[in-house]
This record gives sequence, structure tokens and C-alpha cells, in this order.
Amino acid sequence: MKVGRRSAARERQAGDAEHDGALRELLVRVAETPAPTGAERARGELVAGLWREAGLTPSFDEVGNVVATLPGAGPRVLVACHLDSVFEASVDVRVRRDAERWVGAGLGDNAASLAVLTRWVQAPGDGPRPHLTLVATVGEEGLGDLRGARHAVARLGADHDLFVALDGYLGSVADQAVGSRRYEARFRAAGGHSWGDYPSPSAVHAAGTAIARLAELHVPRQPRSSLNVGQVWGGTSINAIAERAGFNLDLRSVDPEALTRLERAALAAIEEAAAASEAELELIEVGDRPAGSVDNRALLAAARGAYEAVGVELVAAPGSTDANAAMAAGLPALSFGVYRGGNAHRLDEWVDPGSLAVGLRAWRELLARLARLPRRRTGA
Repeated sequence: MKVGRRSAARERQAGDAEHDGALRELLVRVAETPAPTGAERARGELVAGLWREAGLTPSFDEVGNVVATLPGAGPRVLVACHLDSVFEASVDVRVRRDAERWVGAGLGDNAASLAVLTRWVQAPGDGPRPHLTLVATVGEEGLGDLRGARHAVARLGADHDLFVALDGYLGSVADQAVGSRRYEARFRAAGGHSWGDYPSPSAVHAAGTAIARLAELHVPRQPRSSLNVGQVWGGTSINAIAERAGFNLDLRSVDPEALTRLERAALAAIEEAAAASEAELELIEVGDRPAGSVDNRALLAAARGAYEAVGVELVAAPGSTDANAAMAAGLPALSFGVYRGGNAHRLDEWVDPGSLAVGLRAWRELLARLARLPRRRTGA
């Protein structure tokens, strides 16, 4: 038995080494192709070209997703892997490399996942797999509001049994959807000269008052919820009373009802602050991600088994991923992480490039387990 274990370990190491160089090359190519939310076409063309070279017949759908299918056995699985990053086109996305840690904006989220998926497309092996529809999605980040995943689920979800979002760190699974409501609050006031027209109403003061009232709101810990003002703007000069100002608000919860209650309280606080500050208010909803959960026990068990097979412990937690769109439609779904890294959404995001080969093995293990699950639906 000891000899057998050593032999299996050597086989795993040899397999990882076989894919390591290709995975690193793919990671750099994907990461250094900018893909801001709403401008993902260049990265989409890269991914489509790589999938085509590997023998698939990818196409672009109406919103810009890259879609390709692969035959298999058992259930039909919709796989989403988002193209976009949180960074604007002007951000330097070149990869800085050292022996154990590579650094770059958007390197992990979600370039690393795309690299693993694409390497699997290039070298799927002869292991079992379910029927697959691969979708490299647009609009997962920020104000993209899951545009690509929503479209894919609406168009294809009825013909599929399961949904997996390839996203996140190795071992991490988002098995419950964190919902969010996002608003842009715009204030207008009389403004004027900071001395001559004082105390004319100020849009900046109105925005500040609103933010202060938001900070005083009760945000429940159970069910877990959050409130954040992420961006603030306004005014023209230090000696001018501001005519215009505004901020963006992000509200989140794992519970739909708690999210609705928090939303009502937050909007009321903003409206009261505007009235008290004698400012006009315009509230614009800019995002609405569904919260909730679905029966994904079989899918979660398969993910746990896949990670255990490669020596990784599964850690499940609520998250906000493309899987939210599937859960909202009642389709069993979760996200599945395939790389080690950190500092996501920061300019110094890092990835352990050697972890991608382990992620690739985990992905193959997951597919093998999904192929053994029964079908839930009777679609074509």
C-alpha cells in the first residue's frame, strides 16, 4: 500500500508538471488582455480563439458571452466563468513574476479561472464528464449586475440540470447567494459663494448628512447583511457651496426579506437627509443581484469529494457570483474555486501559479462526479 501511495503521488506530480507551463502561459495571456466590465470583447475573442483551436465551435451570444458545448454523460451542466475584471482599461495589467507568487491587477479574479478552464478544454483527458455548456460571461463584476449569467440562465437554464460558476480560491465554494441592491444618489441644491451666499443649501452637505444617517442604521449580523458607500463625489471648489453631489450605495444580505428591509430603511434615510438639507434628490437603482438559496446538496457533495481527491479542504460560504443568477431561477448552483491567491480587486492581486495545476485536477474530479449524478430535468 505504501508503494501504491507513492506511485499515485508521483503520477499526480507528473501530471501537474505536464500542465504547469501551459497554465502559466495561459494565465499571462488572459490576464494581460484587458477586460473591464462592459468592454470584455478583446478577452472574449482571445478565449473564443483558444477554444476554437482546441476543437470547439464557440460563438458569441446577444450580450457578448462566449458559448460552446461539449457532449458527455448524465446531467447537463451550465458552466460560467466570467471574462471581466473590476479594473478600467487604463490600468496596467502586466504580470509581475517571481518564483512563488505572481502579481497583477485581475490576475486571479477571474483570469486564473479562465486559464484553468481553457487548459481543460485543450486537454480534457479521457475521464467521465457530464454534458457541458461553457459560457465565458460578461458583466459579472460591479455594475455589470450579472448581465451575462442572467442572459445565459434565461436562454439556456431550462435545458440544464446544474450550474457551476468557476470563480474563487481553491477550496472555496459559494453555496448560497448574497443578494445586493445598489443605488446612485444624486443631490442638487442652490449652492453659491461660500461666504457671500452662506448658508445657501449645499449638495455636498446633503450627501454628507445622508451618509451619516446611513452609518447609524441597524445592519443585522444575522442574517448577515452589509451597507457600504463606496464612492462619493461633488462640488467644484473649496470656496463654492456645492450645487451637485452624490454617492453610490451597496446593500447586501443573504436573506431576501432582510435585504428588502435594509433597502427601505436606507432609502428613507437618504430621502429624509435630502429634505432636511433643502436639496433635490434623484435615486437611481444601478444593481439588483438576487439573494437566496436552492437545494444544491448533491452538487455540494460532489465539490467536497473533488477537493478531497486533491488534498484540499472545502470551505463553503455565501457569495456573490454568477451562480446567483442560477439560484434565483431555481437551478442548483454553486461557485467552485481553482487557484490559490489573495488581494482580489486590488492592484496587487496575487496568484500562486503552481496552484493552477491542482485546480485543474480538482475541476476534472468535479466533472467525473457530476457525470454520475442523475438528471433532474427532461429538457432537450
